Amino acid sequence: MTRHSTAVNFMVEFYMYKFALPLISRYPSRKEWENACWQKILKSNNLFELLITSYERRNLIMRAAVISGINSGKSYRQIAEELWLSPQTISSIKKALKENNYQSYRERSKKERKKKVYSSNPTVNQKRKHRGKPVRAKYGTIYLPY
Repeated sequence: MTRHSTAVNFMVEFYMYKFALPLISRYPSRKEWENACWQKILKSNNLFELLITSYERRNLIMRAAVISGINSGKSYRQIAEELWLSPQTISSIKKALKENNYQSYRERSKKERKKKVYSSNPTVNQKRKHRGKPVRAKYGTIYLPY
């Protein structure tokens, strides 16, 4: 073992001893136990930093920044340009504000996603009438204005 890994192991053991989570058997439901654990994790800054990765920390900060932008009345485009996020991500976070439950696009079920609607109208599938004079080109026919 290296000196660094020994120090890391000691820190993990120290945090696990100092910040022991409540026993699940003391709570009537798993949801209540999870809430109690979350409150304990939030109270201890060191444990929270130990548990989340830098990527997760960045995601939390970005979500908070989007919420701040939405509350200040900024448009999706302004928020997207400032934070380099897609409008779809901003929409998901806004939806989560209303429902109090954030789910990424990947997590949402296929039923929630918008499905493409294919028209059963046969006129839509007919060939489009081109305007202009047809001219054969190397890669197909192009239409030049009259």
